[in-house]
Amino acid sequence: MTQSCFRPGPQAEGDALVADQDTVKYDGPAGGWGSLRGITRIFGKEWPTPGVLDTLAHQNKPGGFMCTSCAWTKPANHNAFEFCENGAKATLWELTTRRCTPDFFAKHTVSELRDWTDHDLEQTGRLTHPLRYDRELDTYVACSWDEAFSAIGRELKSLDPKSAVFYASGRASLETSYLYALFARLYGNNNLPDSSNMCHETTSVALKKVIGAPVGTSVYEDFSTCDAIFFFGQNTGSNSPRFLHPLQDAVKRGCRIVTFNPVRERGLEAMINPQSPTEMLTGQETQISSYYLQVKAGGDIAALMGLCKHVLAKDDEARSSGRSVLDRDFIDQHTHDFEAFEQLVRSTPWEQIEHESGLTRDALEQAGQVYVEAERVIGIYGMGLTQQVHGFDNIGMFVNLLLMKGNIGRDGTGISPVRGHSNVQGQRTVGISEKPELVPLDRLEEMFGFTAPREKGLTTVDACQGILDGTVKAFIGLGGNFVRAIPEQGAMEEAWPRMRLTVQIATKLNRSHLFNGDIAYLLPCLGRSEEDLQEAGPQIVTIEDTFSCIHGSIAKRKPASEHLKSELAIVAGIAKETLAPNPKVRWDEWTGDYSKVRDLIEATYPDQFHDFNARVFTPGGFYRGNSARERIWKTESGKAEFTLPKQLSAAGFADSAGRYRLITLRSNDQFNTTVYGYSDRLRGIEGTRSVLLMSPSEIRKAGLREGQVVGLSSDADDGRKRYVGGLTVTPFDLPNGCIAGYYPELNPLIPLSHHDQHSKTPASKAVPVQIVT
Repeated sequence: MTQSCFRPGPQAEGDALVADQDTVKYDGPAGGWGSLRGITRIFGKEWPTPGVLDTLAHQNKPGGFMCTSCAWTKPANHNAFEFCENGAKATLWELTTRRCTPDFFAKHTVSELRDWTDHDLEQTGRLTHPLRYDRELDTYVACSWDEAFSAIGRELKSLDPKSAVFYASGRASLETSYLYALFARLYGNNNLPDSSNMCHETTSVALKKVIGAPVGTSVYEDFSTCDAIFFFGQNTGSNSPRFLHPLQDAVKRGCRIVTFNPVRERGLEAMINPQSPTEMLTGQETQISSYYLQVKAGGDIAALMGLCKHVLAKDDEARSSGRSVLDRDFIDQHTHDFEAFEQLVRSTPWEQIEHESGLTRDALEQAGQVYVEAERVIGIYGMGLTQQVHGFDNIGMFVNLLLMKGNIGRDGTGISPVRGHSNVQGQRTVGISEKPELVPLDRLEEMFGFTAPREKGLTTVDACQGILDGTVKAFIGLGGNFVRAIPEQGAMEEAWPRMRLTVQIATKLNRSHLFNGDIAYLLPCLGRSEEDLQEAGPQIVTIEDTFSCIHGSIAKRKPASEHLKSELAIVAGIAKETLAPNPKVRWDEWTGDYSKVRDLIEATYPDQFHDFNARVFTPGGFYRGNSARERIWKTESGKAEFTLPKQLSAAGFADSAGRYRLITLRSNDQFNTTVYGYSDRLRGIEGTRSVLLMSPSEIRKAGLREGQVVGLSSDADDGRKRYVGGLTVTPFDLPNGCIAGYYPELNPLIPLSHHDQHSKTPASKAVPVQIVT
C-alpha cells in the first residue's frame, strides 16, 4: 500500500529542482525566493502598464483593489504585501501592455488560431474592440457596441427563452452578477450555470443537505485558535498561497496539520515566508504538515471512515474510565441519525478501509489520534473531494467526523471548503443559480413587477447536453473559457457551431472564442484592476471571499482601450435591447451608479446585506452570516445530519486490468484555464505541460520507461472514443494505480456523464483511462 508521512529534515538552499533516483520533485519550500522569481519572470514577460506596482501595493487591502485570482480572504490586519505569487501574476496578466486589436484578426483566421496553445492565445494581449465573427472570412471584425447589442437582443427575442444559457465564470462582481441573474429571469429562464458547477457545486449541495448552509462555517479568526487542521484534496501552495501565512502561524503556536492528498504538494509540506527577512536570508522554513497521507484517488470516504473508526475506539476506551471522546451532548442536541452512522462505522472492516484508501490502519490511527487529542478542529477541503462521482459522500463523511466532537459552531472549528475564483461564491449568493428554490423569487417579483420562472434551470452538464442534442440555441458567457473547461471537449467543440447565437464577454482571447454560433460576438470588458468611470463617477464593485465576507474593490489603472465597457454595462446593454420596457427595471440608472445596484441587493437579501453601501470598505470585509455557525440547522430534520455512504470508494468505477485513475492538476503557473507559463516549480516540472505523471513502480509494472511518449484513452465503457496523445512519461510520487496530468489539456478524456451523482460536478479527480503506447 502507498502512504507517506511528512519527512522532517533540512531542505536544500535555493530552488533546486531535483530528479532523484525515483521521482521528479521540487526540493525547496513554498514561498521563498522561488515565489519572488516566479513573479519577476511574469513581470518581464507582460511588461505591465505604469502604475502596476501601486495596484499591487493596494491589492487585497481596505479601500484598494481585490485580486481577480482566488477567493482567499482579505484580512483586516493585513501584511505589508497582501498578494501571493499567483495573485501578482493575475494582476500583471491583466495590466499587460500587449494588445489584441482588430489588426491581429485581419492577419489570422479563427481556424488557424485553433492550433495555438492556451498560453499563446492569451499572450496576444487585451482585447480592445467589440468584435463580430464573420463566417465568410473566418475571422473577427470590429463592430460598434450599438450593432452588437442590437443584434444580440434581436436574436434572443426570436428564441424560446428556455433555449438560452447565461453562464458566469466566477469573476464578475456582486453588482454585475445580480443584474445578470435578474436579466435571465426577466427573459424567462433559470439557466444560470456558473463555474461552481465545475468545482464546488458538490459543496453547495452537500453542505446544504447536511448542515443547512451551502457554504463553509469557519471564519478567518478560527485559524488563530484551532488545535488541529485536517486537509483533504486542496493544494494551498498553488491555488491559495496567502493561506500559507495563517497555516505557518498556526503551526508555530502548536497546531497540528494532517493532510490527505494523492499528490505531495510542497505548500503543505514546507514554507518560507517571502515577507520575513530572517526566513529569506537564513532559509529557515516551517514544516506545515505533521502527517501527510497519500490517499488513493477516490479513497477519501474510506480514509475518513478509518478516522471515525479510530475515534469510536478511543471513545470506547475513555468510557470504560468514565470519560468521553465524543461530544455526546452536542450529538444528542444537534444531530440526527448518529446511531445508524455509528453502526455503519463499527461494522466496516479495517481490511476494506485499507484496500479502498490505499493507507494502512496504523497510518490512519496515527492521524485519527491527532483528531482525538484536539479540542478544536477545522476541516479544509478542495476539489479533491468535490470532483468525484461520490463527492457528496466525501463531504458528508468529512462533516460526520467533525460532528462526532462538536467541531462545527464553536470558535476554532468548522468545515471550510476553499473556493477557487474570486467571486464564485458571491455569485451564487446574489442569485446566479439554476435552482429556483435558492432564490427569493417572490421578492424579485414584487420588486420588479414580473412573473419569475419557477422551472429548474440547466447546470453546466445539462447545458452541455443541450448543446449536443440541439435544444440549447444560444450561449452568453460572462467571462471564462467554457469550452476549454468542460468535459467531453471533442464533441462539444464539434457541436458548438450548431447554435444560433454565441456571445463571449472577456478581457483576453481564449480557445472558447474560436468556436462560434451562426451569430457570434466577442465583447471586451474592463478588468477589475482598471478604473470604471460611469455617470456618477469612479465605481466600486464588491466580491465575496471563501469565508462569506464582502469586500469593496476600487481600481485606478487606465483601461486597456477607450472602447472597453464594464461587465455591468455590457449586461445592461444586452438586456435593454432584449427585454420589453419596464418602469421598475432601470438599466441606465443602475449602470450610471453601482451603489443603486447594491441597494437592490440589500432589498432582496436584507438580513445578509443590511447597510450594504455603508459597509463596503469594512476592514476584513463584513460577514454576511451563516446559520450553521450559530448551530441553527436548516435541514429536513432541523438538526445536523449524519450521512451513511453506500460505498467506500468515491471513484464511481471499479479497478480492472490496465485501468488507471487519472487525476487532473493545475500547475503553479496557471489559474483555472489561464496558463501564465510553463514552470510548475512546486512539482519540479519545467518547460512543458505534456506530461504523464506515474510512480516509478507503476512505470516499471506497465513496461514503460521514463521519457517515453504515450497517449491516454478513455476507459469509461460507454462506447465513445476519447484520446489525448503526446504525453511524456515522468516519474512522480503518486499512489499505485493513480496517474496524473494537466487540466485542461486532459479534459477530452472526461465523459460528460462522469460527474458527482447529486450535483453533476464533473469528476475530474478520478477518471478511468488506459495508457496507449
